[in-house]
Amino acid sequence: MTDHAVTVTSVTTQYATQVAQDLELNAKEQERIGAELSALQAQLVVLQDDQSVLHRIHQTLDSRPASAPSTPEPSTSLPQQASGKNTTARRAPSKTAAKAPAPSKTAAKAPAPSKTAAKAPSAKKTTAQAKKDKTQAAEPKAATASAQPTLIALIRTHLDQQKEPRSAAEVTSALAGAHPQRTIKSTVVRTTLENLVAKSQAHRSKQGASVLYTTGAVQATTHKAPAPALPKTEQDSNKREKAAAVSS
Repeated sequence: MTDHAVTVTSVTTQYATQVAQDLELNAKEQERIGAELSALQAQLVVLQDDQSVLHRIHQTLDSRPASAPSTPEPSTSLPQQASGKNTTARRAPSKTAAKAPAPSKTAAKAPAPSKTAAKAPSAKKTTAQAKKDKTQAAEPKAATASAQPTLIALIRTHLDQQKEPRSAAEVTSALAGAHPQRTIKSTVVRTTLENLVAKSQAHRSKQGASVLYTTGAVQATTHKAPAPALPKTEQDSNKREKAAAVSS
């Protein structure tokens, strides 16, 4: 008996839970459909308003009388032509005479190509003037470039002023400091020094791993060092030989 009662209670609880869930879903579905209905109802109201406006416009258009044709009928225009035949015949030449000077506008517009013809020489003048200005601007630059001494002259002058041999790096740093407006690279200086050595205008020597360069003038001054003094014994013997040669 107790088992049967427990089973009935559990089934009742399950049904109650299911019914509660179904009620909740039903309420949500009603809310959704109600929202859709309200939106559709609003659209229906708008369409009904549009319909009423369109009906009014249609009734207004139907109530207006039909408009007469713009061109007059031949039957009504014939009497008018007969009555005003003389006036039209007299006024017709004046209209044609007034319209006759119209070609003068085209004749006045005819000289327009002369403007383009006048613009062509001006364009040529502007291009020629631009070329002339460029050449005039380039001439001072070329004059300043030609006035500057060459790199070979700068290197030879620098080596002539030095009392000791100099490396390519030392020559490059010295020339770069003396001429900051010029771009002097060590590779170019080294190549120039080697060319001077090949032309016998400079001399190359090595001190360890360093390569030093000098000019002929510096090397000549270094070779003109004073001769070493002779010992006193040799000087005395030389004096005695000279005295003996004089006495004999």
